[in-house]
Amino acid sequence: MARKQYRVEIRYDWCKSCGICFNVCPTKTIVGGELGEPVVPDHSTCTGCLVCENLCPDFAINIVEVKPEGTEKQEKAGVENA
Repeated sequence: MARKQYRVEIRYDWCKSCGICFNVCPTKTIVGGELGEPVVPDHSTCTGCLVCENLCPDFAINIVEVKPEGTEKQEKAGVENA
């Protein structure tokens, strides 16, 4: 079975560049850019742990599972179909 892939979505219009996300990211998928804004240079390193999303005080981060081509639509990471 292939490893799940995730995409980090950052709403820059909500983000205040506090730096929490890139300081808590265990894989350093999110890094600090110029002026302290979060940047994601490589989405493939994201493990979908949701630490950044859960600790973001501005709710500016969403972690989305990327489904392979030809499968169902993308779903929020950690949320099972009920």
